[in-house]
Amino acid sequence: MPAPKATLGAQWLSPTDIRSMITRIHAGRTAHTNLLCNLSGRVERHGEQVASSLRTLDAKDRPSVVAKSISGFRGELVRDSADQRRAHTRELGGLAGKLSAAAVHYRSPIQMLMRETLGSERRSRIMQQIAGSGPVEIASLAEFAAATKDKELAAALCSRISDLPRTDRPFSASELADVLIGDLHREMSQALVEAERRVLEALNEDAEFETGKPNPQRALQIAMLRKREQEIGAYTDDEEDAEQPAEAA
Repeated sequence: MPAPKATLGAQWLSPTDIRSMITRIHAGRTAHTNLLCNLSGRVERHGEQVASSLRTLDAKDRPSVVAKSISGFRGELVRDSADQRRAHTRELGGLAGKLSAAAVHYRSPIQMLMRETLGSERRSRIMQQIAGSGPVEIASLAEFAAATKDKELAAALCSRISDLPRTDRPFSASELADVLIGDLHREMSQALVEAERRVLEALNEDAEFETGKPNPQRALQIAMLRKREQEIGAYTDDEEDAEQPAEAA
């Protein structure tokens, strides 16, 4: 197996940083959606006004005239709102780009566990104490670390078994790390997918406003990202829940 290659230069973002950026993405998406709703409402009202004013026109000619008027009015709004809309999508894309770059720091629970306990004197002392421990003692300590959520002990044990052949390891380092820090890893993983999805939604809505036509391919990408979020399942999307009809009592 080839040696892993480090991805250097990726900006560090703490879990707090990531949560803060997701909150900013939520706010940016809301502002962008509100702007598009306002503009789309103006297009719809314009169409109604034109259709009403052309009631005396031959019915077979009326749809094309209305459509042409709507297209012209939409084009005017697209040009007038371009800078404002672009500012929203640019900001969202920038935030999502930073989150995407930081994904290298959240590849797995074991990576996060080892980093969190790095520099711990207690972890170093434990590693010295268990250097000669056999598989029975190591397995017992792993069970104890999982039960007590002792991250320093868990990290020391993971380091200890990394020197053993895979068939001789009395526990799975990945499973132990997942017990201790798996929930945080899933939250961060879902946040990174959510950021990508929300930017695609913004671009999709913006393009649909400009053209008046949906983009099925991009809609499929969004649906696949949303499915990945649901599969991770670290938290629920409050906006999605709000769209669901309330169950009858």
